Amino acid sequence: MSEASLLAGPALRRLRKREGLTQAAMSARLGISASYLNLIERNKRPVSARVVVQLVDQFDLDPRRLTADEAIGGLDGLARRLADERFADLGIDREEAAEFLAAAPQAAAAFAQLFDKAGDAGARQSDPLAASSREIDRWRNHFADLDHAAEELSDELRLSRADMGAALTERLRERHQLAIRVLPREVMPETLRRLDLHARQVQLAEMLSPASRNFQLALQLAYLEQGDAITQLAAGSQFEEEAGRRLFERHLAGYFAAAILMPYSRFMRACDATGYDLPVLECRFNVSAEQLAHRLTTLQRVGQRGLPFFMARIDRAGQFSKRIAGASGSPLLGSDASCPLWNVHEAFERPDRWIAQVVRLEGDGETARDWFTLSHAVDASGGGGKFSVVLGLEARLAEPLAQARGVALRPEQAQPIGLGCERCRRPDCRQRSLPPRGAQLAFDTISRAATPFEFGHRVG
Repeated sequence: MSEASLLAGPALRRLRKREGLTQAAMSARLGISASYLNLIERNKRPVSARVVVQLVDQFDLDPRRLTADEAIGGLDGLARRLADERFADLGIDREEAAEFLAAAPQAAAAFAQLFDKAGDAGARQSDPLAASSREIDRWRNHFADLDHAAEELSDELRLSRADMGAALTERLRERHQLAIRVLPREVMPETLRRLDLHARQVQLAEMLSPASRNFQLALQLAYLEQGDAITQLAAGSQFEEEAGRRLFERHLAGYFAAAILMPYSRFMRACDATGYDLPVLECRFNVSAEQLAHRLTTLQRVGQRGLPFFMARIDRAGQFSKRIAGASGSPLLGSDASCPLWNVHEAFERPDRWIAQVVRLEGDGETARDWFTLSHAVDASGGGGKFSVVLGLEARLAEPLAQARGVALRPEQAQPIGLGCERCRRPDCRQRSLPPRGAQLAFDTISRAATPFEFGHRVG
C-alpha cells in the first residue's frame, strides 16, 4: 500500500512567520516555487520527502512537528471529542472538524487538552487501562524494533524445528534451562502459565488449546529475552500510574509473542496470497481468531504495509474489554458500549464462522466512512467465558478480502449504528433502550411514536 500523504500547511505557515520570511524567501531556501509553497500552506499539496529534508537542513526542524496534531489523535481524535454528547446540539460533523484542525491546529490541540481534563474524560485520564490504550494508539500498535527482533527469532526457530511448539520448547530448554510441564486443571484451576524457577519449569494449564499453549510459550520467551527492550519502551512513555505502565508492558510482551508466531514478512506474504482469508491464516500459522485479529492491527512496516485493521473484543453485555485502532483511525471504538444494530452479538449464536457487516457511524457527517466489519465468537483463554472478536477496516479497502466476496460494499447498503444508546442521537431507532444523555424528552398524549423515546435538543 502507498504511504499516506503528509499535509502540513499550518505547520509550515507558522514556521515561516516565526522566521519572518515571505513565501518567496522561504520557497527560495527550500528550492521550490512560491506558488508551490502557497499550495502546501493551504493543504492543497502534500509535503514531499525532499521538502522535509530541506526543512531539516535549512531550519533545523524536527520532522515530528509537521504532524503535531497526531498528539491528539489527528482528525479522528478531534472528531471523537467533538462527538461528545455535550456538543450534540451543535451538529458538528467530520468536515467541520477537519476544517478546524487544518486552519488552527494549535487551537484544536488546546481544545483537546481542555476536553481531556474536564468531566468524565478527566476521570479516564487516571484510568490505567485507558492510559495504556492511549499509548498503544499513539504508536498505532506498531513497534518496529520488537517486530524485527521477533522475526529474527522466528526464523531461527524454524531452522531448528518445523513445528513451532516443539521449537519454542527446545529454545526454552537449551537457552534458559527450562522444561515444559502441563499440569491438570485441579492443580492450576485459575492460572494459564506459571514460571517455576525453583523447579526450572514453565507450567501450563491443560485446558489451553494448542494455539494458546504456543502463545504462552512465546510470551514466556518475550519476558526472558526481550524484557529489557520492553521495559525501555514503556519507560519512554509518560504514565501517571505504575499500573498503566505495567499494562503497556504486558501488551508489548504479547505483541512480541504474536510476532514470533506470525513473523512479519512471511505473514504479509500469506495475507496478500490468500486475500487475508482469516480461516486459512488461522490454520497456516496455528493461531486463534483473537491472536490473528491482534496481529492484523500491527501491519505498518514502512515499505511493507498491510491493510489498516482495527480490532475489538466485546462481551455479551456489549462491553468492550479490548480496543485497538491500529492505523485505521476508526471512530467505532470511541464508546464503552456497542450498538445493538451492530451484528457483533450475532457471533455468539453462530460461533463457527466470521460474520460480515458494513456499518456507518450515525452522525459522522457528510464525509462519514463506511466500515466493513467481521465478528467471530471466541472462548476465554482456558475456557469459562465467551467474547465476540471484531475486525474492521474502511469498506472502500475491503474488496480484496476473501470474507468480503458476495458482500455489498455500496454506501447505501451500510447499516447506520451509534456509539451506544446514551451517545446516539438517531431519532428513528426502534432498537433504542435509553434516550440520549442530556436530551430533552418530548411527550405526546395524542399519538404514540413507534420509537421508544422522542427527544429534541440537549437540556441546558
